[in-house]
Formats: sequence, structure tokens, C-alpha cells
Amino acid sequence: MKAKTVDKVATSVIVVLALFIVVLLLGLLGFILVRGIGQINWHFLTSAPQLLKGGGGIGPQLFNSIFLLVLTLIITIPLGWGGGIYMAEYAKPGRITSFIRLVVEVLSSFPSIVIGLFGLLLIVNTFGLGFSLLSGAMALAIFNLPLMVRTTEQAFRAVPKEQKEAGLALGLSKWKIITSILLPVALPSLITGTILASGRIFGEAAALMFTAGMSSPPLDFTDWNPTSPRSPINPLRPAETLAVHIWKVNSEGIGPDSKEVAAGASAVLVLLVLAFNLSARWIGRVVYRRMTASK
Repeated sequence: MKAKTVDKVATSVIVVLALFIVVLLLGLLGFILVRGIGQINWHFLTSAPQLLKGGGGIGPQLFNSIFLLVLTLIITIPLGWGGGIYMAEYAKPGRITSFIRLVVEVLSSFPSIVIGLFGLLLIVNTFGLGFSLLSGAMALAIFNLPLMVRTTEQAFRAVPKEQKEAGLALGLSKWKIITSILLPVALPSLITGTILASGRIFGEAAALMFTAGMSSPPLDFTDWNPTSPRSPINPLRPAETLAVHIWKVNSEGIGPDSKEVAAGASAVLVLLVLAFNLSARWIGRVVYRRMTASK
């Protein structure tokens, strides 16, 4: 078989597979949105769920998911970016560096339920934090750290070596080169890694069932004291997230509209992930332009 024929066949197979994946993804998203988009309204997004009667919403679960995302990113970004910068710019080749990289790779392959059980044993019981948002955020930070470290390291290694050498020629310190030269160039990739980690946070359920809990206390949105048990911003209260709520309603729901609530919550979760991804990419481009003075 001629080389041109082989190339055409291979290209056609790749295009067909790519189109199949796109169609499959669009079909899945369309199925979820078509089933649930009709359930979404202001009352559904802001009201509390109902156990036995219909008409409940997902207000507390929606707030819990967003608040948990914020807490997790507060923990994950400094550790993940710092670890990636260390691996890319400071770590010297050797056994210790190879061991750290092996640990990161092994940790990234752990099932989320294993991370949840680890969080239950160490964070919930040993540390005494109980089922809480903080426990869930710490467990998800462990779950997402390998991804953040890898993407940060790859982003910094992808920066052209000439830019770093130019900084050294100007007599800049290593930290100044990292913050003023390498970071602006690597920022789009860092934002992408953060987006991927955030998507996993939104959709995670198994780890949170053992750390954040499967129920929420009645929340008083007029009480913004972080130490109050009913305050929505209390990080030490148990919190059922949107993904956990979808699983719970599908598996244990006894209300007359359980299927409709699950479909609507699934559509909200998909829309949240899409909106967060699009807005984060836009923010990343804006920050990159400002830091590099590019148009």
C-alpha cells in the first residue's frame, strides 16, 4: 500500500473517531439539558429541597457546591502552583525528585472513594473536623493536587528557554524571573489546569460523601457569622453538594417529583461547569494580556 493511501486512510479514521467523540459528547449534553432545562427556574435554584412533597429546589446544595469550590481552590492553588514551580525550576535531577514525581503520579491514579475514606479516617475522625465543608475541601485538595502540580510544571517547562536566559543576562534574581517573565507566559496553561481541577470539584460525589456529609443544616442567609451553625459561610458545618444531592435523589428519593428534581439538578451542574470554564478562559486571556502588555 502506497504511503499516500495509508496517510488518507489514517486521516479518515482519526477524523471519524473525532467526530464520533464530538457527537457523543453533544448527545450526552443535549440529553441532560433537554430533560432538565424545563425544571430550572428561580424558585428551583433558591428554595430548599423537599423530602416527601413536591416543589423542592436545590438552593442550599447549589450554594454549598460554589462555596466548597472556593475553599478547595484556596487550598489547592498555592500548594499546586508552588509544587509545580519547585519541580520545574528548583528541583535537581536525582532520586528524591524522581520519588516525588512517582508519588504525584501514584496519587493521581487513586480512586476518589479511596481519597474519601482516607479523609474520613484522618481529617474527619483523627483531626476532629467532622463532616464539614473544610473536611471536603481538604480531601478534594489532595485529589486535585497531582493535576495542579503536573500542569504547572509542564506550563513552566514549555516557556522558551531564551526568555529565562534573557532574564539571567539582565541580572534578575531567580524569583524575579519566575514572577515577571515565566509566570505571565505560563499563565494560560495554569488557568487551564485550574479549570480542569475545578470541573472535578463540581462533579465529585464519592469523596464528599465521606468528608462533607450527605445533609445540610437549615441555612440562614441573613446570618453571615462564620462561627454560627446555621451560617452559610461556616466552613465547619456539614454540607450536601449538588453532585451528592443528585446521587441521593436518584438512589433514595421518595418525593413525587424526584426524577424531575434530579434532571433539573443535573442540568444546572452541566451549565455551571460550562459557564465556569468559559468565564475562566476569558479571565485567563484578560490577565495574560495585562501582564504581558500584549493586545
